[in-house]
Amino acid sequence: MGEGGRSGTRQSPAEQPTPAQPQRPQQARATLHPAAWWLWSLALGTAATRTTNPLLLTLLITTSAYVVATRRPNTPWSRSYAAFVKLAAAVLLIRLAFAVILGSPIPGTHVLVHLPEVPLPHWAQGIRLGGNVTAEALTFALYDALRLATLLICVGAANALANPSRLLKSLPGALYELGVAVVVALTFAPNLIADVQRLRAARRLRGRPDKGLRGLLHVGLPVLEGALERSVALAAAMDARGYGRTAEVPPAVRRTTAALTLGGLLGVCAGTYGLLTAEGGTYGVPVLLAGLASALAGLWLGGRRTVRTRYRPDPWDTRAWLVTASGVAVAALLTLAASRDPSALHPGVVPLVAPTLPLWPAAAVLIGLLPAFVTPAPEPAHTRKEPTT
Repeated sequence: MGEGGRSGTRQSPAEQPTPAQPQRPQQARATLHPAAWWLWSLALGTAATRTTNPLLLTLLITTSAYVVATRRPNTPWSRSYAAFVKLAAAVLLIRLAFAVILGSPIPGTHVLVHLPEVPLPHWAQGIRLGGNVTAEALTFALYDALRLATLLICVGAANALANPSRLLKSLPGALYELGVAVVVALTFAPNLIADVQRLRAARRLRGRPDKGLRGLLHVGLPVLEGALERSVALAAAMDARGYGRTAEVPPAVRRTTAALTLGGLLGVCAGTYGLLTAEGGTYGVPVLLAGLASALAGLWLGGRRTVRTRYRPDPWDTRAWLVTASGVAVAALLTLAASRDPSALHPGVVPLVAPTLPLWPAAAVLIGLLPAFVTPAPEPAHTRKEPTT
């Protein structure tokens, strides 16, 4: 039989299946700049440090969780948000345990339980083990721990939303080597977790133990072997791409870079200290701004020493400005509220009173939901299709 008999009707070129088209640069650039996610998350964390009101802190956690749930991409590194939530819960429990066991300097009259008190030597004055556990002390510890937990969850939101490899491309040249180390660590950690889960599942399917010391040895050694092979492959790839090359710069430029960077960091520390104290409220902001300007100038000069190019850099578009502005607005408004109405943002524990939700600070926190509406939705997870005959 001829070709027509073997294959039936011959398909025209228009009807024949075509291979998948490669992704266009416009589609690759549809995602948000990773630095905008970090600025938004750090601004929410800054807002969390300005209050101990559990209602406002819970609202901040809910805001960041909603944005993560709606805009988190389907990638391995985006699953780190659950780890930060667990870490925040552990911090909360440890802080409460310390308040119960070691006591608290907060006086209280509502005794919940009386623990046996262990006598300590005279040189350990101010520290006690056991004794009365009051509601005021536990409430103070809860407020303080919830603030730190909120800060950790906001940082976890940045890790879940920002692509670490794309963030590395946006770093200045002076921080490139440090950024590579951080990105490699953030990228390898999810791979190790995925390897452990894959090997444990394979051992369960074979009817072999995957728990205990024996299971740990049989799973840990292949994981370490895979990590070593991955490290060697990464080192070879970095060496082939010329990682570590430096350009010659004059000695005067090197000294100026070191002076600007060191002076800028000292100015940032002094300005931050001034903002946190009542006496330094006048000089805190000018010193902080001067330190930031000096540090940025030092980083710009230090970038001249690193020879590197950028392929398709991420643009800083209008959406990035909106996301950053929403986080900065939340931090600025809560800072203003903390100075105007400190009792609403810092509810008292002696005497013990129920916290209330201040209206306009709560409305300010809701501004942080803007990224859930102005940023592009993540691409759906691609499911592998079986070939059809």
